[in-house]
Amino acid sequence: MGTDTSGAVLVAAGDNPQRLHSEAAFAHLCGVAPIDASSGRTTRHRLNRGGDRRANQDLWRIVMVRMAGEPRTRAYVARRTAEGRSKLEIVRVLKRYVARELYRCLPRIQPPA
Repeated sequence: MGTDTSGAVLVAAGDNPQRLHSEAAFAHLCGVAPIDASSGRTTRHRLNRGGDRRANQDLWRIVMVRMAGEPRTRAYVARRTAEGRSKLEIVRVLKRYVARELYRCLPRIQPPA
């Protein structure tokens, strides 16, 4: 992850520290929380359209770089493609996974005493 990408994610987190009470809240902030988009017999999800668009764009960039170069991610993509998943579905899951990893790395802001 480059300095521009990490800086944008930190700015998104720093602008909204009151919203970062959990990993799921961070995912909503970045616009990568899954939302049910099922109809009839089809069960599927889509990403939340809200949130910080710059942070969402940076998560997309991280996923694209991982899909091109990281062996674990490439194996995951190959496995999910063989299962019949589309590239959009795979990217959705990977963006959520990256948001989960980034949340663990964010500094915790202590409330004022």
